[in-house]
Amino acid sequence: MGSSKPMITIFLLLFSLFVLVPNPSLANSRILALVKEKPLVLKYHKGALLKGNVTINLIWYGKFTPAQRSIIVDFIQSLSPKTKKITPPPSVALWWRTTEAYKGGASVISLGKQIIDEKYSVGKYLKDSQLESLASKATHANSIAILLTAMDVAVDDFCMNRCGMHGSTRVKKGGKFAYAWVGNSASQCPGQCAWPFQKPIVGPQITPLVAPNGDVGVDGMIINLATVLAGTVTNPFDGGYFQGPANAPLEAVSACTGIFGLGAFPGYPGTVLLDKKTGGSYNAPGVNGRKYLLPAMWDPKTSKCKTVV
Repeated sequence: MGSSKPMITIFLLLFSLFVLVPNPSLANSRILALVKEKPLVLKYHKGALLKGNVTINLIWYGKFTPAQRSIIVDFIQSLSPKTKKITPPPSVALWWRTTEAYKGGASVISLGKQIIDEKYSVGKYLKDSQLESLASKATHANSIAILLTAMDVAVDDFCMNRCGMHGSTRVKKGGKFAYAWVGNSASQCPGQCAWPFQKPIVGPQITPLVAPNGDVGVDGMIINLATVLAGTVTNPFDGGYFQGPANAPLEAVSACTGIFGLGAFPGYPGTVLLDKKTGGSYNAPGVNGRKYLLPAMWDPKTSKCKTVV
């Protein structure tokens, strides 16, 4: 496996709500921060995008319950559902269709293989090189290998400066492949990486929303997974859509961090839907009766952050 280019990280949701300029000492880690009311123009840098049929391969690192895995699998299968039935808005599928407005047309997502590593094959503390190595086990053409780490797995810079990331790497005798990592923050930093389902450590202390699937850590992972997936298909190899410097870009969803519904402002996610039976907050139904809370995505047609409700 060859060396990878610098990875794109999801800056902590908490700090992206309150910090306007990234710390210069962290510039090389490609931190993503929310800018304050500046024109959003994600320039296309003429590089390859992941369009057409895109396979998602999952690596489950650490212990996840079957219920936790099903929440994430259902989300992935909700992006490009096989049913031809027209789903009225809002929905996960209609949220994902915003990526069609980026050059190249649709990115049709399908679930590929799943690798379960419950024995922590390289330990419970992972560095970036290990994230890349683990992800390389599930790479092939026009695919995204997604590494998901359990709540008891520590990852370099997790909770300190990021909640997830995506990057690219070359595999021996192969081409360049996209991969991503997202961690479960439930026992480490839910106030940072599972907001708005947990009160932040600092900032406005509004009452947290109830996680739509009853799992703060995994519902928080969905928000970050949605962020890296949209960033991966629209900027997989550093030459796609982004605003700002290449080593600290704002991408399709990270440019809209903290916005989930109309009327959102720093510290307030906006108006979303409420499940009267469970009390869970959501904005996008998916397959198998699932409900998810998804962040806004930048729409090339309007140059604005687009919410699903």
